[in-house]
Amino acid sequence: MKLGVAAAVIGDTLVRGDVELDDGRIVRYGIAGTNGRGTAVPGFVDLQVNGFADVDFLRADADGYRRAGAALLESGVTSYLPTLISAPEAELVAALAEVPRDGDGPRILGAHVEGPFLSPRRRGVHPASALRDPDPALLERLLAAGPVRLVTLAPELPGADELIDLLSARGVAAAIGHTDATAIQAHAAFDRGACCVTHLFNAMRPLGHRDPGVVGAALARPDVTVSIILDGQHLAAETVAFVWRAAAGRVALVTDAVAGAGGSDGSYSLGDTDIEVTGGVARGPNGELAGSVLTMIQAVRNLVALGAQLSEAVNAATAVPAAAIGEKTVGRIDAGLPADLVVLDDNLEIEKVFVGGRALVVV
Repeated sequence: MKLGVAAAVIGDTLVRGDVELDDGRIVRYGIAGTNGRGTAVPGFVDLQVNGFADVDFLRADADGYRRAGAALLESGVTSYLPTLISAPEAELVAALAEVPRDGDGPRILGAHVEGPFLSPRRRGVHPASALRDPDPALLERLLAAGPVRLVTLAPELPGADELIDLLSARGVAAAIGHTDATAIQAHAAFDRGACCVTHLFNAMRPLGHRDPGVVGAALARPDVTVSIILDGQHLAAETVAFVWRAAAGRVALVTDAVAGAGGSDGSYSLGDTDIEVTGGVARGPNGELAGSVLTMIQAVRNLVALGAQLSEAVNAATAVPAAAIGEKTVGRIDAGLPADLVVLDDNLEIEKVFVGGRALVVV
């Protein structure tokens, strides 16, 4: 079948012509001679989703994953990492056991375990009581409990280097986040195998001209992916512009969505923490930002509004995050790949969402 689109985002280029699918895969693109409408882009890949549609993944069962997945599809997300914030070991183990291995909704590429090996000074809304010193045995138990794909940790903690080694040996991506690390400590972690930074600038040592911290270290080197929450709250527009100019091509959009995403203002939970969504902003008990209610399609629109080309913004929501965790089959449009696609109209509104060639959302 042909999608009936006028163009498709292929890599960093907008290619005119239609896209053809067969047996759940992309057959070809750039098909001339059709009068299509809209633009096909790869399905969005979100590496940080704490919850969605009144579902918190630390407490979710199979039905919760189905409900959250259906709502995520409507926002264009076809692959994601359910994200578990710091919690007691028993709760993390139980939550990891609930992560589906397959299903009919968006692809679950594994879990993002954000903690518990985080800096007490930069914990944000992560409960202080749930934080742990680096412990290889605990990490081993978490890896055995479910399909862990990404772990965020603070590299300055004594013993964190051993955790990075362990994750690298297991093929699990290690990210730096919720950290008070200096630039020297950050460079050491990147050299050891850490691949990326979780929500750059937020919950980490500030960038200083003589104390650049994780931010300066990550932006200064070409081998590190930096994720940002582009909701108009976590970063100023000028900061986004600065990051984009310094690290274009390795900026990954994430939502850091919480259970209130896809819903209305009100009271929700993020793990064991009560949060309040007011005016579209999620905050914890002390007024601190507590994730977001951002959707990935809105993050893409926000990046375009700041001056990025559509293909660049789409890559930041697809190919870049997929590559950060070593995922080679999603986040791109190419012959032979699974047909995980989003069709956008000229106003960047979602018209259709496909997973494996099946239209699961039609507006």
